[in-house]
Amino acid sequence: MASTLSPSSMAPTEEPPVLSQRIQNAADISVIVIYFLVVLAVGLWAIVKSNRGTVGGFFLAGRDVTWWPMGASLFASTIGSTHFVGLAGTGAASGIVVVATEWNSVFMVLLLGWIFVPIYIKAGVMTMPEYLRKRFGGKRLQIYFSILSLFLMLAIKISSNIFSGAIFIQLALGLDIYLAIFILLAITAVYTVTGGLASVIYTDSIQTFIMLVGSFILMGFAFAEVGGYESFTEKYMNAIPSVVEGDNLTISSKCYTPQPDAFHIFRDPITGEIPWPGLIFGVTILAIWYWCADQVTVQRCLCGKNMSHVKAACIVCGYLKLLPMFLMVIPGMISRILYTGKPWTHESSSLC
Repeated sequence: MASTLSPSSMAPTEEPPVLSQRIQNAADISVIVIYFLVVLAVGLWAIVKSNRGTVGGFFLAGRDVTWWPMGASLFASTIGSTHFVGLAGTGAASGIVVVATEWNSVFMVLLLGWIFVPIYIKAGVMTMPEYLRKRFGGKRLQIYFSILSLFLMLAIKISSNIFSGAIFIQLALGLDIYLAIFILLAITAVYTVTGGLASVIYTDSIQTFIMLVGSFILMGFAFAEVGGYESFTEKYMNAIPSVVEGDNLTISSKCYTPQPDAFHIFRDPITGEIPWPGLIFGVTILAIWYWCADQVTVQRCLCGKNMSHVKAACIVCGYLKLLPMFLMVIPGMISRILYTGKPWTHESSSLC
């Protein structure tokens, strides 16, 4: 049931964009098609270049990867369509606090390169379950961690990334969402299954470049639209939606009104959406697992030529992790300014 807060809120909820409202420009469609072709071409090139005849060649790219593609792959493996959708959406609803999880990883990735990777290399392992077996003995812990990691990867990471990417393809090209998911899975499977880690790393590198260029362009247009940073901070605090939807007639104003601490990272430990004790202690503990014990991240460091390349890659990734604040969170906050006429639901804020 809709809650009416003003005469303008009586307008019916807008339907999803029809085909005529989706991308029809040939140049825009060409960019999307070329992107997929370039990624596929790089993946196929890596298949030819890589040595896939051995276990080390397939899973660790022959341990011959230099620092720059390794660092780009570390960044790309932790940034996906869910970040572009999630960080922007949370930024629009809550402000800049969500970027703290990204900035926390700057320290975690250094911990990975200087403390954890040397231990893994000395142990002579290729996977985290293998390390647990060597460290604690027996196979039960190895099997348990393998099953848990696969479940988390399929149920949380891969599914959400594929769904977010498929939504973009559906809205941009008007394809059925299941067809969009099939296309994404097919393209990824071609170079991932056949080319191993080398294909993944080099396609990650080209995608990092594409993401950064596209995001910088988006950020530039976004700031130009609102008149610069000072104008942005002022307009954001006044960006109150004109259409509010909910399941009842008593939606609290805090659900759709910009919060007073929108431009603060360290927030009240009691009333804050992400309280500072949880940010410092809770997020850090989770980040140690994500950056220092997760197979997806660690595997990219184990493929380096030597520790100098591994440490350099971690530094590069750390610098790149500073960018989501400007490339994703702030453009999401600006979208709140530009689209105050769009319906705002009570699910849009974690305060409700």
